[in-house]
Amino acid sequence: MIVDVRNWADRSLRMSQYLAEQQVPFETLVHPPAFTAQRRAKTLHLSGRQVAKTVLLLGPHGYFLAVLAATQQIDLQRLAEQEGGPVRLANRDEVAQVFTDCEWGVTAPFGTQYGLPIYLEESLPADLSIVLELCTHFEAVRLRCRDYERLEHARRLRFAK
Repeated sequence: MIVDVRNWADRSLRMSQYLAEQQVPFETLVHPPAFTAQRRAKTLHLSGRQVAKTVLLLGPHGYFLAVLAATQQIDLQRLAEQEGGPVRLANRDEVAQVFTDCEWGVTAPFGTQYGLPIYLEESLPADLSIVLELCTHFEAVRLRCRDYERLEHARRLRFAK
């Protein structure tokens, strides 16, 4: 199978340009392929609390993103109570359908670019620098949590365990 990575590279470049246009200080991190946030933390020699994972979920109002530390897990019951109905993890095919311009299996963290609301785990400190996967399994971005929250109009909720 031939894979065209130009689309991913273009998307990553557009994300970097978007951050620069919004005057958000950031650092792009290129690393060996990492398919989980915990693996990304290990590869980058960072604490799992500094690396955030982005999870696509489906609730009663449609798809949305949850962003939490790599060391945490989502409490689906708590989210369902806050959403007013059942919430489930999106499957791999759904992730691929939503993030068509990303490498297969990547959930891009900039939901506003896809029309998705974002819930940010309340326990992530605003002044913490977080690392988020971009559009590939080998590129990430580091920025302040407060900048991400402001840029993405993220709603703070407690949904991790």
